[in-house]
Amino acid sequence: MAQVLFFASLAEALDTRAEAIELPADCTTGAGLVALLRARGEPWDSAFNGDTPVLIAINQEMTDIDARIANHDEIAFFPPVTGG
Repeated sequence: MAQVLFFASLAEALDTRAEAIELPADCTTGAGLVALLRARGEPWDSAFNGDTPVLIAINQEMTDIDARIANHDEIAFFPPVTGG
């Protein structure tokens, strides 16, 4: 199983901070996981709708959404961060 983590406004919108997910064989990238989550309907679809980009980290390393994932990975999603 993959450990999927949600931070900040994503965690609030989804009402969860973490979930263990058994990734199907055809879910091999971060983008594939986003599609799997969006297919759940609301609020998942709105949270990952593409209008607001999300950042992804795999095994605590920031990467791009097309990076490879597997069932033993920790996959974290973050909303964009601003600061000043």
